Amino acid sequence: MNANEIPKIHTPSRTTVSLALGSGGARGLVHIGIIEWLVAHDYRIESISGASMGALVGGIHAAGELDAYKHWACALKRSDVLRFLDFAFSGNGLLKGDRIMDTLRAMVGERAIEDLPISFTAVATDIERQREIWLASGPLFDAVRASIAVPGVFTPYEYQGLTLVDGGLLNPVPIAPTFRDLTDMTIAVNLNAESDDRPIASPPRRPAGTEREAGDQGLQARIRQFLDSIGDDVGAVGTERLGVFDLTTRAFETMQNSIAAMKLAAFRPDVLIDVPRDTCAAHEFHRAAELIELGHRLADAAMGARED
Repeated sequence: MNANEIPKIHTPSRTTVSLALGSGGARGLVHIGIIEWLVAHDYRIESISGASMGALVGGIHAAGELDAYKHWACALKRSDVLRFLDFAFSGNGLLKGDRIMDTLRAMVGERAIEDLPISFTAVATDIERQREIWLASGPLFDAVRASIAVPGVFTPYEYQGLTLVDGGLLNPVPIAPTFRDLTDMTIAVNLNAESDDRPIASPPRRPAGTEREAGDQGLQARIRQFLDSIGDDVGAVGTERLGVFDLTTRAFETMQNSIAAMKLAAFRPDVLIDVPRDTCAAHEFHRAAELIELGHRLADAAMGARED
């Protein structure tokens, strides 16, 4: 070896990844399993863009606290959702969303997006100007709160003079923010894929009241009955007339399905992981464990097919 030469140090290379995590309510818990699979198989996630639940899960992972969120989510029961129902009592949304955001801030800590170890962009919709907004700086949970503001469910979020709602309204699978990345590959997760007609995570029907604690009275008991009826309506097949909540949710998802198909036709990622839209209902956050496991299986199938 020449005395002036610098010896080469051989280090194992790791595939760097940009993730585009889609919107889809509780189906977004699948993102946790996909991220876990990638990390376990030595992929290095360097960039995440997310809409709605994709922004929530992606932002928490970018902050390094996905394990804490996973354990919290897996401990939730259907009845626990009551603790996060902070009704807005206004005409522009059912819930304020402050309780869930306060819980996440306590769990993760408030972070500035620009200080995160992983590049992160939350996608929201400027409802007044009817345009897509990319939030890549500022407080993490302000960006997440804006991105999850499903119209009619959460009140719009006022941020830097803008009125922002759910990013899935215009971009359910936000691949475009990853175009600036210098990573080896882009993986997109579409939570609004066509069904393959096989039951994936269908919960058993429960008798009414099986999760109600003794002593429920008044407004709390009526809220429980309301939530149970939503679950029954979504799980029902065929002929029953849709309630207002169910109709609104399905209408929003129908729109997202169409937009997601167009976006994916225009911007093809290196790997697309499809999650059938009938995997679970948008509100079924109590099914975290099975949805995370589904994420493991879907990632293994998609990435295994690529490696083959």
